[in-house]
Amino acid sequence: MLITITNTKISASINALGAELIRLEKDSKNYIWTVDETYWNKTSPILFPIVGRLKNDTYSIENKTYELPRHGFARNLEFQIVNQTESSVVFVLESNSETLKNYPFEFELRLEYELDENELKMKYFVENKSEATMPFSIGAHPAFAIENSFSDYSLKFNQTEEFISYELDNEQFNAASKKIQSEKGIINLNYTLFEKDALVFKHLQSNELTILKKKEPVLSVQFEGFPYLGIWTKPNAPFLCIEPWCGLADNRNHNGNIFEKEGINFLQAKETFSKTIKIKI
Repeated sequence: MLITITNTKISASINALGAELIRLEKDSKNYIWTVDETYWNKTSPILFPIVGRLKNDTYSIENKTYELPRHGFARNLEFQIVNQTESSVVFVLESNSETLKNYPFEFELRLEYELDENELKMKYFVENKSEATMPFSIGAHPAFAIENSFSDYSLKFNQTEEFISYELDNEQFNAASKKIQSEKGIINLNYTLFEKDALVFKHLQSNELTILKKKEPVLSVQFEGFPYLGIWTKPNAPFLCIEPWCGLADNRNHNGNIFEKEGINFLQAKETFSKTIKIKI
């Protein structure tokens, strides 16, 4: 089911399958890329209860092994619509007998989409409904449309800093890193930046970036409180993903214990975690 919310400035369309943002429009222009399965079959998946890939696609709790696919299962499950107005909608996913097989915790994952002038707010809430401490990761993965030449685009961060990207090897961290060239907080884009998968920043001071086309702003993404940021595309693909994360893929030397996983978050019984991402056109 596709839900569309609107105000006088912009509109957004979200699929209940995965609570996935499909379109974000202003003046009839869609800023989210349109799926072409030659490159990728998603537009803005939710990453939960893990971000990235686990070593051997498995993890352990008290010596019991569980399996989870890359980025978890939420992106492939149907969410329930629990509230809707003209300019907002709330989607909820609750644990069930199937999720408990691979993730032995009772939870509620809620995603609220709200329009405010030229801005889309995406609010994430995770509630631990178990009696035990719940380890989890969560992240966003919106893909923004790239028109014409990829090299026309750049990213302007709201802090001038050193950009160190941590390298992925077969979708796991290998302890290698590289400095990404920048000038006054601006990274010029080209496909060679992504030859070894995503750029992954772990220690940014910035909490907002602006996509520029020929030095003119297209949109901004604010990610206050997200400790990690991924930026990703595929060779010659007409999109760029800006991915705020609360969590990371495994290191290739990880022992598999999810409670010892780098970047993992913990919720005590009945506690709720929340974060907000803002996309402004």
